[in-house]
Amino acid sequence: MNDTNSFTLFEHTSRQLRNLCDEAGFPPTDDTAVDMLRELLGAGGERRLSDGPSWPSDVADDATPVEFSVALDDTGENAVRVLGEVIAEKPSMAANVVAARRFLDSVSDRLEIPTDRFDAVQDLFLPEQPQGKFAFWYSLIFRPNAKPKLKVYFNPGARGEDRAAELVAEGFRRLGMDEAYDSATEHSVHRPGQDRFTFFAVDLDDSPTSRVKLYISHYSATVEEVVRASQAVDGLDVDSIRDFCRVLGGDTVSFDGRPLISSYSFVDADPKRPGNYSLYLPIRDYVADDAEARERVAEFLSGRGSDPAGLDRALRALTDRPLTEGRGLLAHVSLRLGRFGTGTTIYLSSEGYEVLPPRAGTRAATGV
Repeated sequence: MNDTNSFTLFEHTSRQLRNLCDEAGFPPTDDTAVDMLRELLGAGGERRLSDGPSWPSDVADDATPVEFSVALDDTGENAVRVLGEVIAEKPSMAANVVAARRFLDSVSDRLEIPTDRFDAVQDLFLPEQPQGKFAFWYSLIFRPNAKPKLKVYFNPGARGEDRAAELVAEGFRRLGMDEAYDSATEHSVHRPGQDRFTFFAVDLDDSPTSRVKLYISHYSATVEEVVRASQAVDGLDVDSIRDFCRVLGGDTVSFDGRPLISSYSFVDADPKRPGNYSLYLPIRDYVADDAEARERVAEFLSGRGSDPAGLDRALRALTDRPLTEGRGLLAHVSLRLGRFGTGTTIYLSSEGYEVLPPRAGTRAATGV
């Protein structure tokens, strides 16, 4: 346990979220993000960290049901996001689904969030007894002086991994994107058992760039295999993908720890081809500690013309522990490319229950 274990889960995570919003330029009187976090956590938010997690949430390595991220757009705009799992007061997979639906009903009514996409596919991805580590998660997306947005992540393996492809294809079909499955998987699913469907996600808003997204994990992949996966989107700078993997992955040749993940974004105006490609690198598996992770992310940001000071502010917003004393505060980094916007997103662990120890003897090594 860390030295905040006398706090409740909400006290710990709300302080971190408020700090992130302050660093991102949110008005000091804007409590929207913290209020939504409180509702997301529900009664579980009042549970003391010293009591340990009530449910083995897969959102974070230590079972904290919340992960933060800071999206750094190449335009200079930033967003603060919360990935969260709603945990029922008496948690089980089925009970968590009921609680998560209750959260959506409340938030959608209050903020006038359209739920058409959720309604169209919920019976597909939410059987009575979902399989896997989760049923569905939320992403809460906040920008200064803007209405919050909501995104839902479904588990393609909810009816068994052997039916994941079937569910994904049917999900696209129900949303009027009949050809999306083929265009997304043509370049990305060609290694049986190693290229796996991870998330099927929908934005719950009615903007022109509201997305339907498919995420595919590439186990033991090389850089050239994810370059191939990116070819579903036309006109990308594939050298930037190679640079991303080289800088953040160090000397890694085959990413044999946690997998690289591709995502493809589709919009209603062009339902046949993805307009954006993102690559997610789980940097915590390929560094010795967070100090090394910070060095690599700062180098990558500088190479793209971004000031790494924003990275340091985000890290300080979450913790004051020395970066050499743990691994996983910097959990993932993603590169976004395509016509819907480009940028880098940094995914940060709350470390509510545990700080992962540094990896001994692997600084600048391959992560295996």
